[in-house]
Amino acid sequence: MYRIPILRMGRSLLVTIQVDMEDQTAMALQDDLAEQIAKTGANGVLIDISALEIVDSFVGRMLAAISGIGRILDATTVVVGMQPAVAITLVELGLSLDGVKTALNVSRGMALLEAAAADGDDLVE
Repeated sequence: MYRIPILRMGRSLLVTIQVDMEDQTAMALQDDLAEQIAKTGANGVLIDISALEIVDSFVGRMLAAISGIGRILDATTVVVGMQPAVAITLVELGLSLDGVKTALNVSRGMALLEAAAADGDDLVE
């Protein structure tokens, strides 16, 4: 099974998904991120999905679950780089990704994480 690398950048973790995620890969990422947040004390997680052309309902729910786990572990999660076709598909599937913050690209996502860290805010609406 393929494992998605998790990189530490200051107080945040960066995940760049370069392959279409299968269910097992998504579940492993969820577990790995929870472990890394707890181990490193990270207060932010940035997930770059710009390379994904397809996000099915399972992967969409996993992104929402990862965001929820991050919140419980005191880390803000931002998903960046969503392609328009992916956004359309998620809306058509009825997945609003409640609680998941998004940004157009990595630099905007990092700015959101930095602002949240500075404010002590978790960006949850």
